[in-house]
Amino acid sequence: MLRIKWELLLMAIICWQRGHTDNHEAKKRLGHATVVVVGGTGDLARKYLWQGFFQLYADQVGKGHTFSFYGGGLSPTEKGTPLLFGILKELACPPELSAERCTLVKDQFLHLSKYHQLKTTEDYEKLSQQIKQQLGQEGMVEAGRLFYLSVPAFAFADIAEKINKTCRPPSDAWLRVVLEKPFGHDLYSAQALYKKLSDQLKEKEMYRIDHYLGKQVVSKILPFRKENKKLLDPIWNKHHIERIEIVLKETLDAKGRIQFYDQYGVIRDVLQNHLTEVMTLMLMNLPANLSNSMEILQNKLNFLASLQHVDNSNAVVGQYQAYNGEVQEELNKTKDYFSLTPTFAGVVIHVDNAQYEGIPIFMTSGKALDERVSYARVLFKNDVFCIQDPNNVQCKSKQIIFYLGHGNLQYPAILISKNLFKPELVSSGDWKEVTEYKDVNVLGLPLSDYYIQSPVTPREAYCELISHVFFGRKDSFISAEGLLASWAFWTPLLEGLSRVFPRVYPGGEANGNLLNFQLQGHQVAFSHEAVVNVINPGAKDNFQVMQGKYRSSEMVSAWAQELVERLASDLLLAAEEAIREEGQFHLALSGGSSPVALLRALALNLYTFPWRNTHIWQVDERCVPHTETGSNFRSIHDLLLLHIRIPYFNIHPMPVHLTQRLCVEEDGGPALYEKEINKHVNGSSFHYILLGVGQDGHTASLFQDTKLENDEERLVILTESPIKPHQRMSLTFTAINRARRVGVLIMGKSKHELVSQLSRIKGESSKYPITKVQPKTGTLIWYIDYDALLG
Repeated sequence: MLRIKWELLLMAIICWQRGHTDNHEAKKRLGHATVVVVGGTGDLARKYLWQGFFQLYADQVGKGHTFSFYGGGLSPTEKGTPLLFGILKELACPPELSAERCTLVKDQFLHLSKYHQLKTTEDYEKLSQQIKQQLGQEGMVEAGRLFYLSVPAFAFADIAEKINKTCRPPSDAWLRVVLEKPFGHDLYSAQALYKKLSDQLKEKEMYRIDHYLGKQVVSKILPFRKENKKLLDPIWNKHHIERIEIVLKETLDAKGRIQFYDQYGVIRDVLQNHLTEVMTLMLMNLPANLSNSMEILQNKLNFLASLQHVDNSNAVVGQYQAYNGEVQEELNKTKDYFSLTPTFAGVVIHVDNAQYEGIPIFMTSGKALDERVSYARVLFKNDVFCIQDPNNVQCKSKQIIFYLGHGNLQYPAILISKNLFKPELVSSGDWKEVTEYKDVNVLGLPLSDYYIQSPVTPREAYCELISHVFFGRKDSFISAEGLLASWAFWTPLLEGLSRVFPRVYPGGEANGNLLNFQLQGHQVAFSHEAVVNVINPGAKDNFQVMQGKYRSSEMVSAWAQELVERLASDLLLAAEEAIREEGQFHLALSGGSSPVALLRALALNLYTFPWRNTHIWQVDERCVPHTETGSNFRSIHDLLLLHIRIPYFNIHPMPVHLTQRLCVEEDGGPALYEKEINKHVNGSSFHYILLGVGQDGHTASLFQDTKLENDEERLVILTESPIKPHQRMSLTFTAINRARRVGVLIMGKSKHELVSQLSRIKGESSKYPITKVQPKTGTLIWYIDYDALLG
């Protein structure tokens, strides 16, 4: 009796379908699609995925495709089946369907769905046989197979191998495999995962999903820019944009997710993917054709390549106070265990191109904050000076906000200040202009001060993206090249932060101003002192700058920050003295990691430094083009020269790239640099040369095996390094020892053994080239931080 009722219902549905499609032949033409959700009874599938596939089915029913749905899991059929159907019965009706119609569609969706254990290769083989059997019995042409891997990333490669071996459709049908983040935890793990997956699947078959790309506002960023191109082009640049903010704030903590979260933290969880994608869509070059996936992906890559390097000085991190206790509890850690995983991060990013140069991009996210909200804001400079009426619309902030939801507004929208321009409607069919305003403020302005556009019908991000997978739209997903480019940008920062203690914050409203951070040059720092100490004060807090003797010369010691500040101050005094006496200051800077902190300090703090009368020289250079990141001059340029006002002709890079060749003896690069030194530097005696020391005791690019016997009077030579890049150009000891002052900067615990060894050596040692630095008439000062001095 039940079977008869079901068959009558099914006949009614089929008749209804035929009334809403062009003809029966369309179904044959479009074919049958099989959907397999691996991890189909998990949390993500329950919350989002099945609703998305139900929406897909509701959108497509009667339009030519036929479907079957499988929820795959590790549990046996008798256990997994009731779990799956418990999820499916709770699915909500799409708002565009009437209740009666939804009942029919939902019943059919349930009839087309079944659970299948997917644990072994044999299980996948049985699934494939079942698909083939169904196609054969019902005489259907196969359109393709969609596998959604809602499983931990460590299982991707194994499942991809099983799919490749057992579940590939015929060559004329498509295969699409959806992968949930995380796609690795740094550049190296992402590369390894990509290699494993690409051995089994083609790139066109992989859909790396970032649900932010399915959010309705995010998906309209490019169309909005395209529709308003004529209005935006004159102001979408460094001359008009003051800053950009990309924000995702959460009130929830990480409790219950610690197993995952403590491995990844906020930067990997949110900034590297969601917020980076939003930034890319806002600032990449507009594609000529928004339907061209390849052009969009290439423009994304070009933008990611233009981002300037970020490190610890460009970020602040925090951790909510209860987090460490949750880690100890959920991961069974002892009471003295302390996790360094950040739950809050604020990062400033700069772009290295003419359009956006100098615009700070603030990217921030955190858990246990005061509100749940997500937005991207472009704040424009306002050149109007209001004399009497600051509430006049022209006096207020000029901004465009891509508002993703929650917060005061509660719904997704694009907001444009009325003192900017009246925008074109981003999409006339499914978006509307909002003209009724709630009595709320959004980022400093009442709603009435904005033109507001919002979706007519809200749709979940996963619903949108599942539809895009089905239709093979790759522009809404992460390409392999884009993924690796993003990891290449973020990995150096993650490595640098791995030993940084995050600022502890209480959570929620109690955070107050504790997490506010501010821009200082190209760096960021917390605006307020912490009220919660992460580490108990130790002996290092009792040390100030100390002076003494080291290898019979002056020595200055302090903790790293104080030491760099002292060195910067000493350089300022030396510069002022030289300029008083000779009108110019000649400073030679070495490469490597030693001077990085000093360069930042000089760029940031010493606004009184007499740059107009200072000449910048190089102590040594790698034989690579100056545009490459490995170039010492590139470091000096990016860290210092970009941020100071110094005459162009006062900058003297080493000529390692002549006649389209690098450091070829016949090109005479060392002789050219020596000639330039003799021309500008009185007596070829630099006022100040700053050196570092390598782990092996080399200084500048003068190594243990560097032969100088025949070049005793030369100031510049080509040398060979034991590590890549091997070819170098360097000042000689002759040039170094003629200097009025020589500073040697040594920092970090890794240099402690070297400092100890050097302290025991009297005079010169061929093993340690730094011992040959002995100014003839000038002064040698060692700047050694306490980590290097005390270990």
